[in-house]
Parts: sequence; structure tokens; C-alpha cells
Amino acid sequence: MARLALLSVSDKTGLIEFARQLVEEFQFDLISSGGTAQALKAAGLPVTKVSDYTGSPEILGGRVKTLHPKIHGGILARKDLAPDFADLEANGIRPLDFVVVNLYPFEQTIAKPNVTVAEAVEQIDIGGPAMIRATAKNFFHTTILSNPNQYDTFLNALRENNQISLELRQQFAGEAFALTCRYDSAIATYFAELNNLASPGFALSGTLLQTLRYGENPHQSAAWYQTGNEASGWSSAEKLQGKELSYNNLVDLEAARRIIAEFDPVEPAVAILKHTNPCGVAIGESLVNAYEKAYGADSVSAFGGIVVLNQSLDAATAQAMTKTFLECIVAPACTPEAKAILEKKPNLRVLILPDLTTGPAQTVKAIAGGLLVQASDDVVDKAENWQVVTEKQPTPEELAELLFAWKVAKHVKSNAIVVTKNRATLGVGAGQMNRVGSVEIALKEAGENAIGGFLASDGFFPFDDSVKTAASAGITAIVQPGGSVRDKDSIQAANELGLVMVLTGIRHFLH
Repeated sequence: MARLALLSVSDKTGLIEFARQLVEEFQFDLISSGGTAQALKAAGLPVTKVSDYTGSPEILGGRVKTLHPKIHGGILARKDLAPDFADLEANGIRPLDFVVVNLYPFEQTIAKPNVTVAEAVEQIDIGGPAMIRATAKNFFHTTILSNPNQYDTFLNALRENNQISLELRQQFAGEAFALTCRYDSAIATYFAELNNLASPGFALSGTLLQTLRYGENPHQSAAWYQTGNEASGWSSAEKLQGKELSYNNLVDLEAARRIIAEFDPVEPAVAILKHTNPCGVAIGESLVNAYEKAYGADSVSAFGGIVVLNQSLDAATAQAMTKTFLECIVAPACTPEAKAILEKKPNLRVLILPDLTTGPAQTVKAIAGGLLVQASDDVVDKAENWQVVTEKQPTPEELAELLFAWKVAKHVKSNAIVVTKNRATLGVGAGQMNRVGSVEIALKEAGENAIGGFLASDGFFPFDDSVKTAASAGITAIVQPGGSVRDKDSIQAANELGLVMVLTGIRHFLH
């Protein structure tokens, strides 16, 4: 008797050619359901509809097709157990050699704008996961194919041995369980967000995109996984040139994306990062002007840095970038002239990511025995929501500069202090154990340029010492969240020293 395969797929990529080879090269009998059966028949391939095979029609508008003992008996039968075969014979069930199933596009559906709950619910697959899990569970005897990219591997294995090895069946089973895990996780997350609740269970899942050479250090293994069924974010970026991306590159690139997302593309903005901290950020009259201002903020730290731009990379900016060693450049687009200039540095990684503004809704950190999950810090800061607490009032231009400084401070590791002037960073104090230390580092970097400058602090000042230190360096205005029991001391110091002080009412710690 010919071997039997069941094909029931939502994603029909490569389906017809795969099925044709099953029939013509390996003489498989095919059973199928719904649109898959129609597609196979339209291609002239012999196929038995599941409803004809089971003797039970599809019901409930197609919701029930494959949920039948003749299907699941054929999937779950253990070929080395005589009682299982006796059950098959008694019920007229043929054992299935392998099953090809993928799932309704739930994630793609909920990603569409204005999709209704009813539309989302109809894309929750029932029969598909049941068949996948059943076949994967019985991998000692059956083979599950849950992704079109497995077809060639399967066919090559058949050509070589006329059967699928236990090792490969186990590999496919693992990939299948990973698929159903991701699928159920997406559904659970959707309903948690729908009900405005924290999900009682939280699952992390992804598809292996690339094994990385190593992690943060050479002795650490690392891998890059893509979340969702379709490439998005960095997995969808186009790499124009350069070496393979490393773990550290990707971490820095995401930090770069988050900071450049703060700035409207109407104004050219450039950020240069090192170890996830910005060492230079600027808004300019042109892109090359913004780059030169950002580079000039800390040219020493910019060496070997990551550069991110909020506008298409042009020739003038590309030429300026060739004057120093950089690890990566990322922009929403790149002109042919700029591309030709950068090609002279073949090891330089150049990525194009048209959407630099969309990031994850949550951040996740692993701790011993658990996970910490929080909403991303994507609040949009507006100066009109701030409170001026000093006698000296800021001008509109000064408020705009303070907003620039505040946006940068949001992306500096706490304790964070940023000194700016003319929409460019002058000094950055990052990750110090006390705020005074960060203030001193930022002011030292700024040097004499701090005179007439602006200072942003990601957290409140517990004492007035930082205010006095800033004033002595020539700072004219400070923005900070406020909220200390000793806010009045800092405000009083600002008044006595003739500074502007603005409280945002919101904190941007970054650990």
C-alpha cells in the first residue's frame, strides 16, 4: 500500500511543487482539506478530501474538518504496538506517514490596523495545532512538517534513504512544538492586552535567525531569534555591506534606534553611541552638520561607535563618516552616491531600516528563577507639561533646548546627566553610583563650552550640591523630574544662583 500524507496548510509557499514530488517521485497518497485540497486539485494532483476520507463533512463553516478519529488515529498510532494496529484495522484507519500543517495567520491579522476581536478570533487555529502536536508527540513513528522551509530537507532525506531518520523527525518535532508555543503565546498576549491585564503566564518565543559568533564576550555563546512570523525591526533591516553583526552590535543598534526615535525626521538628527550610551547627539541644519556636531561632542568616544541618522544618508554625510573608524551606520535610507562612498570601507556595517521609530511594547530582563516584564518607556515628553519652579522663566528657545537635553538623558544609563548647547551634547555623565559623580563627568567633558549650557538629569537632586556645581561651571538652565523631599533646597539654590529650573514630573531611569 502507498504511503499516506496529510497536507493542510494556510501558508501555501512551495506547496504545489512539494506535493507533485511526493506523488510523482515517491508515490504518496494525499489527503487534504479546505483550500489546500482545492489548490492541489487545481494543479492536477490526485488528492482525497478529508471529508471523503473520514465520511464526515466539514461543518460549522469549516471550523471542524480534521478533528476526527480517522485523522488523529492515523497520526497517533504506534507502529511497533500490535494493539494500535488492531484498532486501526477495526476502524478502517490508514496510518499516516507524515503530516504537513501550518497555522492560520493570527499574528499577521492582529497586526493589521482596526482589526476587530471577531476577526482576530476567527484566525485562532484549532485543528492545526491539534494535528501538529499529535504528530510531533508521535515523532518516533510519524513526521511533522510545520514550515515550508523544511520541504527540501525532507525530500532530500527521502531521496537518500527512502525514509526519514529518527534524528530528523525529532528535530522537526522540536520545531513544531516551538511553533505552537509561539502561536499560543501570541494569542495569550493579545487577550491580556485586550483585557488590560498582566497575563497569568508569560512566554518568550522566537525563530532562530542566526547563531552569533559569541555574546558580550568570546566565551559566551549567543543566538539571534526573530519574534513573530514576519520579519520586523532589525530582522527586516537591509545590510548594504560590512561584517556580520555581533551580539554587541545588535544591542547597541537597538539603543541607537530608541534614541533616534525621539527626534522628528523633519529636523536632521544624528546620534553616536558607544556601549549603548550616547557619546554625541545633535540636531543640525543639514544631516552632515548634525553629524559633525555629534562627532565633535566627543570625538574620542566616537571612535568605533555606532552612528544612527533619522534621514536618508547622503554623500556629504557619508564622506564625513569615512574620516574615522566606525562599527555600524544605520539610516532609514541611503543614496546611491553615499553607498558608493562607504563601499571603500568594506568592513563597515551599513544597515537600512526604514522604520526606526517602532519598537517593542515591553522590555524583558531575566533574573535568577524568573523574568521581569515592563512596558517600554515610550512616553512622549512635552515641555508644555513641565513646571517652571524658579523665579527666572525660560524663553521658548531655552525650553526647546531643555527638551532636547531631556530626550537625550532618557537614553543614558542612570545616574544620567547630559549637558547640551545649540541642540548638541557637550558632556554625558553615565552610570555613576551617585548623581554628583555624573554631574562632574558631564561638566568636565563639556569644559568651557558648559558656559551658557543646559543640564538634564534623569532623576531628582536629593541635595543642592549638583545645582551649585552646575552653576559654577556656567550652566544657565536645568531640567529634572523633581519629587525629592528636598526639592525646595535645589530650587532655592537655583534662585540664588540665577538659574532656570524646570520639573518634568516624570523620571527616566535606565538600568
